[in-house]
Amino acid sequence: MKIRAIVTGATGMVGEGVLHECLLHTDVEQVLVVGRKSCGIVHPKLKEIVHGNFFDLSPIADQLINYNACFFCLGVSSVGMKESEYNHLTYDLTIHVAEILLERNKDMTFCYISGAHTDSSEIGKSMWARVKGKTENKLLSMSFKNAFMFRPGYMQPTKGLKNTLKAYVFLSWLYPVWRGLFPKLVCTLKEVGIAMINVTLKGYNRHVLEVSDIVALANN
Repeated sequence: MKIRAIVTGATGMVGEGVLHECLLHTDVEQVLVVGRKSCGIVHPKLKEIVHGNFFDLSPIADQLINYNACFFCLGVSSVGMKESEYNHLTYDLTIHVAEILLERNKDMTFCYISGAHTDSSEIGKSMWARVKGKTENKLLSMSFKNAFMFRPGYMQPTKGLKNTLKAYVFLSWLYPVWRGLFPKLVCTLKEVGIAMINVTLKGYNRHVLEVSDIVALANN
C-alpha cells in the first residue's frame, strides 16, 4: 500500500511537521496540501491547492478525489472565543471537510489532531474540550475506512521548520527532562507525523490515541 494523503494546516506548526514526515517517507507517494495560503514548499510528491473558504469546498471538490488518507492538522485556539464561534471554526469546519472527502474517497483513513484532555462526554466544564470531543465523536461515527483521533500534549518541534511557535522555541530545551519525568505527556512532532503514516498503513487497536499510543505507533 502506498499513501496518497491530503494534509490541512500545513502553514501551522503541526501541519508543517506532519507534511515534512510525509515528504520524507517512502510509503507516501503523493501529498495534496489544501490551505488558505501557500505552504511555500516545492517537492516532487507535493501538489497544492490554495482555497480561502473551507466552509465551501465545492469549487475544488473534483480535485479531492483518489486519496486514501487525510491528515487534518487545521485548528484554532479557543482563547478569547465564545463557544458558538469556536464550535463553528472547529466542529462545523472539520465535519464539512470530512463529509466532502468521504463522499469522494470511500477508502480513506482520517487522522484528526485533537488535544490532550479532550472531553469525549461533551458535557465537561472546559469549553474547548467539549467541542473537540464533539468533533471526535462525529468523525468516529462516519463511515471512513478508519478514523483516528490524535491527542498529543507537548510536541517537541522538528528542527529547521519555519512555523514553530515561539513558546515551543523557548521551551524546547526542557524536552529531555519532561520526556524522562512525564513520558505520557510529551512526544515529538516527528513522532506525530510518523504515527499518522503508520496508523494509515497498519491500523491500530484503538481509535482515540493518547501520547503513549502515538509514541508506540511511531516506533512500530
